[in-house]
Amino acid sequence: MPMFTSLSVVLWDFITGLFFNYRGPKMRIWRIFSDVQGETHFSEREIELRDAGSIGLLSGLESASGIIFRETSESYNYLWHNTPRRQYVIILAGQVDFTVSDGECHRFGPGEVVLLEDMSGKGHCSRAVAGERRQSIFVTLD
Repeated sequence: MPMFTSLSVVLWDFITGLFFNYRGPKMRIWRIFSDVQGETHFSEREIELRDAGSIGLLSGLESASGIIFRETSESYNYLWHNTPRRQYVIILAGQVDFTVSDGECHRFGPGEVVLLEDMSGKGHCSRAVAGERRQSIFVTLD
């Protein structure tokens, strides 16, 4: 019977991959980046996850150079600026509105991840939401 189960999984992966372009589980995060004209935009990024057995699903290892813990005030409103380096922002508590130069604005809250890559161009704005302090972690990638 175990062979039948393994064969079923292989067949399911093949069929769903063939008809639905299924490539396995993914985690979606947001990204802020600059285009060649310097405009900044949002895009979604999919992080591929692989089965690691009893510990769950894992992405591949990504190199990081540091980690910064941050808390911003309830009146935080940082107008147009660029990120100083490629970095992930992981929201722990509170919320933040990010606005990019193409006019799009997204609100992010606890558990959400944003990859900042707009080291040049027009940058982005970030501001506190609803008068709340925000706690976040920056994982630097430079």
